[in-house]
Amino acid sequence: MVADLDTEGWRTETPAPGWTVAHQIAHLAATFKLAALAASDAGRFSAVVSRLTPDFSANVDAALAGYLAEEPPELLRRWREERVAAERALSALPGDHMVPWLVRPLPAAVLACAGMMELFAHGQDVADALGIRRRHDDRIGHLVGFAVRTWDFGYLARKIDVPDVQMRFEITAPSGKVWEFGPADADQRVTGPAVDFCLLATRRRHHADLAVAAEGDVARNWLEIAQAYRGPAGPGRQPGQFAAAIPGSRA
Repeated sequence: MVADLDTEGWRTETPAPGWTVAHQIAHLAATFKLAALAASDAGRFSAVVSRLTPDFSANVDAALAGYLAEEPPELLRRWREERVAAERALSALPGDHMVPWLVRPLPAAVLACAGMMELFAHGQDVADALGIRRRHDDRIGHLVGFAVRTWDFGYLARKIDVPDVQMRFEITAPSGKVWEFGPADADQRVTGPAVDFCLLATRRRHHADLAVAAEGDVARNWLEIAQAYRGPAGPGRQPGQFAAAIPGSRA
């Protein structure tokens, strides 16, 4: 989506307030650099994390600054370099090997899925900014599984007690296959298509604009706060904000 953009294109504002296309790519580069470090050198990763401040936004700004100082071709090159380094570092580990991370240690395979979540979310911001409609296949299942695993993040990010319930998720893949998670007899249920579910969990669409349904008071409330990351929730997207943008046409 960004390889052929001119300089002005990189300055295009995205739906994330104050963030251009360049900010989105810089964020991905910084995140994947940190993931590569976590997977390859736990000691250095811990040292880097120990220098972070309680100010989340300030930490993000500091991480992006060096990338944003680059011209677009160099920023793109560095992003690709960080991505490859993260892929190599994670793939060198057994999938169940615990890797330190910002909130809590994660199995290497799960941290890889977290990276896919970042790609999906920030890639959607870029797509929305540039008027591109993306097409997804069943590989989105990695993100579906991650969003289900982190269903409590919306509560934790807001410092709300996590309800003592079991959730049932029935998510339909692009191919039509149904992915099932949680007890079949659970009273709290979430159902819907995978792409919509991931747009919800990454807060890139308001649930009113998605074909995701919930049964049970907890599940219905979850639609309001769902997020697959632990940073500040932010304002999210407004109902009808992307009324003309129907997910699903460009790979």
